Amino acid sequence: MAEASALPRRLLRTQRQRNVVNGLLFAAPWILGLLLFYVYPIFSSLYYSFCDYSILQAPKWAGVRNYLTLFTNDEKFIKSIYNTLYYAFFALPLGLVWGVGIALLLNMKVKGVSIYRTIYFLPVLVPDVALGILWLWVFNPQLGILNALLWKWFHIVGPGWLSDPAWAKPSVIIISLWGVGQAVVIYLAGLQDVPQELYDAAEVDGANAWQRIRHVTIPMITPVILFNLIIGLIGAFQYFTTAYVITTGDGRPALSLMFYAMYLYQNAFVLYKMGYASAMAWLLFLAAVVSSYALFRSSARWVYYGGQ
Repeated sequence: MAEASALPRRLLRTQRQRNVVNGLLFAAPWILGLLLFYVYPIFSSLYYSFCDYSILQAPKWAGVRNYLTLFTNDEKFIKSIYNTLYYAFFALPLGLVWGVGIALLLNMKVKGVSIYRTIYFLPVLVPDVALGILWLWVFNPQLGILNALLWKWFHIVGPGWLSDPAWAKPSVIIISLWGVGQAVVIYLAGLQDVPQELYDAAEVDGANAWQRIRHVTIPMITPVILFNLIIGLIGAFQYFTTAYVITTGDGRPALSLMFYAMYLYQNAFVLYKMGYASAMAWLLFLAAVVSSYALFRSSARWVYYGGQ
């Protein structure tokens, strides 16, 4: 009797083991890819960040020298941090206001609103390289359409924009607003989840349109705002392609557009200082994690989740 009851358990255990083996075999290509293309590069870059290493020579242990050099003997590194923080400080709030404003307009029940939604999302589909070339034409001091319109409408001689250090960073911030369509779609989804009953109750209490937006709409979409802020913050820290196309990778004029990711790329793939670039990459990772965590922790004071 005991042998008869043990047999089904043994068969069941064998079947489970066979299922585990089959599952691992099916997942093996993905697991192998994860280990080779994600896990190994992550830990190897951490090791290289403590080494004097270039493509042309084997890595030599250097301790924390790369990190010390970055903060004590590299003015271009400090400049790249300043440029990136400047961009994030202005581009994020402006993108937030611009995106929410467009989403509010697109959420109105007007004829042809689906066409407008498509139009505002189309710029997101333009590749960053093409976008950089397009804005080079727009901001051209002599032949650009922007300066031509400033002179035609206001008789103002436009600035050098991308060729003037004082105007270069404001110019790329303006460019960043071009791609706000992706955030608009997310804001629009959040707006459509706001219960109509809240608007009706606010209207009964005598709230005007602005008061309904301020006290009903904005609080209800704060989770969406938090999501877009975190994604936007990480994207600002990694800002690269458009600025690289505009400046051909050298951060001109006067390093005013030398962003952190561009300087990292320059060290890794132009100067081949892989150890130095790895140290920069880990500092960028830590900055993104700490900033995102701080933003998420602050959300307890201003983000409203339904049912709380």
